[in-house]
Amino acid sequence: MKTNKILVIGLLAAATVLATGCSDSFLEVENPTGEPLEEYYTTDERIQEALIAAYDPIHWADWGLGQYNALNIDAEIMGDNFWVGGATKTDMQNWHMLFNYEGNENNTLSSLWTVDYSGVKRCNDLLKYLDWATDVTEENRKSYEMQARCLRVFYYNMLWHYFGNVPFYLENLNEPPYTAPQLKADEVYNNLIVELEAVIDSKVLPLKYYKNEKGMDDEGQLGRVTAAMAYMMYAEMVMYQNDESRFAKALGYMKEIIADSGFKLNPDYAAIWETSGEWTSESIWEINYEQSNSERGWGSPLAVGGTVLPTLISPNTFTADAEWTGEGWGFLPMRLETYEMFSDADKRRDATCWDVRGTEYTVRYQDTHIWLHKYRPYDRNFKSAPFDQNLNYNNNFRYYRYAETLLNAAELSLRTGGSATGEAKTWVNEVRTRAGLSELSSVTVDDVLTERHLEFVGEGKRYFDLVRAEGISGASAKNKATTALVPDEYGYRTNSWTAKKKFIPIAQGELDSDPALVQNDYK
Repeated sequence: MKTNKILVIGLLAAATVLATGCSDSFLEVENPTGEPLEEYYTTDERIQEALIAAYDPIHWADWGLGQYNALNIDAEIMGDNFWVGGATKTDMQNWHMLFNYEGNENNTLSSLWTVDYSGVKRCNDLLKYLDWATDVTEENRKSYEMQARCLRVFYYNMLWHYFGNVPFYLENLNEPPYTAPQLKADEVYNNLIVELEAVIDSKVLPLKYYKNEKGMDDEGQLGRVTAAMAYMMYAEMVMYQNDESRFAKALGYMKEIIADSGFKLNPDYAAIWETSGEWTSESIWEINYEQSNSERGWGSPLAVGGTVLPTLISPNTFTADAEWTGEGWGFLPMRLETYEMFSDADKRRDATCWDVRGTEYTVRYQDTHIWLHKYRPYDRNFKSAPFDQNLNYNNNFRYYRYAETLLNAAELSLRTGGSATGEAKTWVNEVRTRAGLSELSSVTVDDVLTERHLEFVGEGKRYFDLVRAEGISGASAKNKATTALVPDEYGYRTNSWTAKKKFIPIAQGELDSDPALVQNDYK
């Protein structure tokens, strides 16, 4: 039966492709015209448009829909590496309240909910449209299907990490009241992990795409999901859930990545964060941003272009650096304690910490004069943008790195009975050697957690490591949320994290639109 729906060019249209750069070339396509859906999505070319649209919301969290929700900032503000900063305590008030574990239905990550459900919707759309296509080869059909299913897990994984108890559906809602049952967090996990296993078991996605390596050039595909990305997401999920029944399988996936010669550590840690360090052998998956072909502006935040992250996390009215003439907004100042946890020998310290103590500029709230170096601004990374340059830095977000593969493998090995002096030690020491540190003679799970703390500052990993470590008997107090996330001596954080703070509040607008939704118990 023919549906009466037609294509609409707009923010949430299924085929809108105002992408923010998920592989800068493969997202550049034409917008479709207003035809009935089942008459439009009949060719391979148009199915690809729908797939590209499914990738699009990956970039919206950076800024769009009324909030800044850079994925690394959202996780870092609730951890122990940074302060929130900004102009005042009411600047991005939702961040400040979540930082102090006092968020509520009016101060939460409301746009992130919209972003991820938009992604879910678009993935579901693609899977539906595949049934209408007439010239799609079986090989392409399976590729498009598994990309969409993997992306859908990615979007739900984000919702599950932050909100826990969320509505869950694998087909779009077509009948009033357009609501889906709200599952408990454990139920969401159980559904997602089975879906991700199906994607992995299909063996359709390539392990990786290459950037001018091995005589191959897949640059037009960089940014698409891969089997290695799916493996990393799988390990992340089972470790966050502390699902010991799947640890061995997750370890096997990590070993498959380790065994592939296409993956290795970048020998220079600092070089990872340069433009030349994008999509190197250390990269498992990145979210791409582009400056020179930018269409993104303050009036069109969801258009193709760059990221606002370096603007957000840099000092205000800073004039002491010839490499940068922009103006930062002073969010995410680094704690002095974070800088001091690095030894003088650790090469990661100067690549992670932008230490401008002794430099004069306009000091904002919670300013420490230490900032995140990994995504610090440079003129060369935004000056080619045609307009609104401080919204259009070209810094790719390094979402999964090979260093995390090694540390995942080490932890999973130890937690499945592996020797403290065996392969786990080898993998941890590979990360430490690159950092310029001495090797450990044996390793514990707590050693791995500590190494993760040093390796991933500012990458959105630490808070979730602290939370999941509550279920790890070998984790020390410094690596557990209940003992690390407590009031500080400066009077900024006055509340302590508790198990009830694991899942943040659902926004009031969502509760109003679906009276059946039950608010998370965040009190």
